[in-house]
Amino acid sequence: MNQKRWMPWVGAAFLVVALAVVVAGCGGGGGSNSSSSGGGGGTSAGTGTTGGGATGKKIKVGLVTDIGGLNDRSFNHLAYVGLQRAQSQLGVEGRVLTSGSNADYVPNLSTLAKQHYDLIIGVGFLMTDAVNTVAQKFPDAKFAGVDMSIGDLKNKPSNFAGIKFKEQESGYVAGYLAGLLEKGKVAGAGKSNTISSVGGQKIPPVDHYIAGYIAGAKKADPGIKVLNAYSQSFTDQAKCKSIALNQISQGSDIVFQVAGGCGLGALDAAKAKGLWGIGVDADQAYLGPHILTSAIKKVDVGVFDTIKAVQDGSFKSGADTFFDIANGGAGIGKISSKVPASIVSQVQKVQQQIKSGAIPNIPDTVK
Repeated sequence: MNQKRWMPWVGAAFLVVALAVVVAGCGGGGGSNSSSSGGGGGTSAGTGTTGGGATGKKIKVGLVTDIGGLNDRSFNHLAYVGLQRAQSQLGVEGRVLTSGSNADYVPNLSTLAKQHYDLIIGVGFLMTDAVNTVAQKFPDAKFAGVDMSIGDLKNKPSNFAGIKFKEQESGYVAGYLAGLLEKGKVAGAGKSNTISSVGGQKIPPVDHYIAGYIAGAKKADPGIKVLNAYSQSFTDQAKCKSIALNQISQGSDIVFQVAGGCGLGALDAAKAKGLWGIGVDADQAYLGPHILTSAIKKVDVGVFDTIKAVQDGSFKSGADTFFDIANGGAGIGKISSKVPASIVSQVQKVQQQIKSGAIPNIPDTVK
């Protein structure tokens, strides 16, 4: 083929390649990008839509973690899972800003509001005052708070909705299981008829779990002793481990952690001493065979449902939505296979009784 005949074909080939590059550059809907937060030293963890063909109103959802961060293996992580699910199934655009300290809360929430996010979710009771402040400044944005209630916000902003959980129900079932093991002296428990809990800070969501745990344990075994202490941290694993070791030295056979990332240290203490640990928020059975069960609350479900409500127009501001055993938003995770089937059956019966209302008014305050 001479030069005059093949040159047009070369030109056409280059044109096809160029068009392919442009199309690829305009796509990328399934990608995950990162960007700086622009506020308070927070960081961004994933932006962009991963809809995969999802239909529905395209909204932007921002999530601000508390100081526990996304790697707490607990409720911050679960909130992120809920956002990711909304990105995948609902086609929303999501962004996460992590908070290194309490001082990051207002700047991070404000950053998302200034960028016109349709829904901004604060994760954790510790962010209550910050959400109250920012929600008032940006009345056109919708705000939601995990572990926050409209009653907790001083100025009751009308553009806010609480995502609440009845942690006391989950704690009660976990405590009932622990009490049965202690009373029956089975599965390595019952050496001293003592169990314990390690809380982070003494705030309502933490105390709800612990109050339920104590009530459930004493229902199963009225003579049981329950030790309790607070680390004043949700991140320092060494503090929680030290507290748990001290409780174990006082005879605790089972340690319940209610301290997020810090509580992983308490579970590690139980493992080191060959004892049982009970996880919190998420099902933490993956940590190892020393996990008896976990008192869970489905933060991922709460976050997803709230995002969906904003998208379909059913979002109820100025109110709280509660998640409990009855609607599948709380309960316990996997029970260790070392627990006798007869005890598992009793625990399942108690959980069903809570669901049906046969066990009402579970305590939510630690005396």
